[in-house]
Amino acid sequence: MGQIFHPSTNTFAKVTIFGALIFIAILAAIGLALARSDYSTGVGIVQPQPVQFSHEHHVSGLGIDCRYCHTSVEESSFAGMPSTHTCMSCHSQIWNESPQLAAVRESYRTGVPLAWTRVHDLPDFVYFNHSIHVQKGIGCTECHGQVDEMPLMWKAEPMTMEWCLECHRQPQRALRPVESVFDMDYVHPADQLALGEQLIEEYHIPTDRLTDCYTCHR
Repeated sequence: MGQIFHPSTNTFAKVTIFGALIFIAILAAIGLALARSDYSTGVGIVQPQPVQFSHEHHVSGLGIDCRYCHTSVEESSFAGMPSTHTCMSCHSQIWNESPQLAAVRESYRTGVPLAWTRVHDLPDFVYFNHSIHVQKGIGCTECHGQVDEMPLMWKAEPMTMEWCLECHRQPQRALRPVESVFDMDYVHPADQLALGEQLIEEYHIPTDRLTDCYTCHR
């Protein structure tokens, strides 16, 4: 019986198979790059807000402490958002007729809270507790960046699982004394690793459990 297919068909089949595998690998690489891109993680992207609130002005310019607005950050899983009453404690006297604050005045008059857009919005399947991080010496800037330099709030870090695990695997790189947690100008010392190891012991941080699935997924 004569040969049905030309010998070159074998070569064509091999090229097709390898080509398909390479194409799939390229698609996977593109998908991974997109998933880690700023577009997907939201890093550096300013979200629309009902009021164009400037952390740069309030924190750096006026010296307002984080806890003045985020009142529950030391004792709750949620940092807390300031009530309209908190805003109006100043703005009933200062800039009380500014068009930019019309939404604040309307909220205060009607009692309807402002609908802020969450900038750091973790998935529902992730458990995150602000208070435990604050109590163990993780500064605000480690996750939120230099908010005192942000005229409008944006995401400074991707906050992906990979990013969180980097810190949980080596917490000594990020730890600082608890009295410096809210210090926007804090700079890690040259002997950070030694200091970090000391703080791990002092704050009783269970490093053997930080990468357990249950720590973040409950």
